[in-house]
Amino acid sequence: MTTPAVLVIVLNYRTPDLTVRATRAALLAMEGIVGAITVVDNASGDDSCQIISQAIADNGWDRVTLMQAGRNGGFGAGNNHGMLAGLPDGAVPDYIYILNSDAWPEPDAIRLLLDVLEADPQVGFAGSHILGEDGVTHRTAFRFPSIAGEFEGSVRTGLFTRLLRDWVVPLPIPQETARVDWVAGASMMIRRRMLDEIGLFDETFFLYFEETDLCLRAARAGWICLYVPASRAEHLGSVSTGMRDWSRTPQYWFDSRQHYFHQNHGAAYAAAATLSRIAGEGLWRLRCLFSSREQRDPPYFMRDLTLHALRRGWPRRTQRAIPMRHTPAKESENQ
Repeated sequence: MTTPAVLVIVLNYRTPDLTVRATRAALLAMEGIVGAITVVDNASGDDSCQIISQAIADNGWDRVTLMQAGRNGGFGAGNNHGMLAGLPDGAVPDYIYILNSDAWPEPDAIRLLLDVLEADPQVGFAGSHILGEDGVTHRTAFRFPSIAGEFEGSVRTGLFTRLLRDWVVPLPIPQETARVDWVAGASMMIRRRMLDEIGLFDETFFLYFEETDLCLRAARAGWICLYVPASRAEHLGSVSTGMRDWSRTPQYWFDSRQHYFHQNHGAAYAAAATLSRIAGEGLWRLRCLFSSREQRDPPYFMRDLTLHALRRGWPRRTQRAIPMRHTPAKESENQ
């Protein structure tokens, strides 16, 4: 039986101190596991590479390699860059573990995900239980977005949530390992053999919806996604993206949302999903108008959503998922 190899990818964009901390945690969690850690700098344009390189040298981290992506193509493109490079010795990993620069896996987190994937050759993804610094669990297990799910998520009313319970996107947090549609990419392990089949991240997505899209393509090809609560990681969240401080939803969020629905379901479905979201938002705002509820949406969200749909239109679908460009290595005998 061949020992499986894991490639850990930590994507950095102007968060060098957090990236060093994430790398240190990943090294601890990789003890006893064959593989390496690649830090990919997404064209930060600051002193990130200097700080990370110095940390690697000062700590003698011979399992860590720093790579420069050369451009900031977003989350998917940066991780694709690391995956296509493979392990530093030229070997092809059996699994890729994606770790956000503001996330810190517990010492057994990577091993637990690896064990789940090794136990079932049809499992393509395994995601960790994510907690904030305050110990509060983040919702990172989901159903795939849908027309009904867009309405339920925007109308924010208990009656509709009960009626549309089978389409609510965020799932209740499983207490045991459970099959879900998709998991967040803050701490996620991916089977490389699956990527050989379905391709890497679609680089049309700059940020948001790229994990959802990859998991949907995998599900359509028969692969399984699991949420593994025993594997735990702490996550600050939204540090690189600045989402916490958004005064307005950025264009790339609308672009990613539209591309996800259009690419995977077609123009008519994408249009219906947007109309469903607008309808739900409208009803929610009426409730807020006649009550003390706070809207909580970023300023101009509904206007920006509507104008984006009208301005962009519904272009022809294209498949832009990046294929794996290496010769697959021999699989472990237990896969």
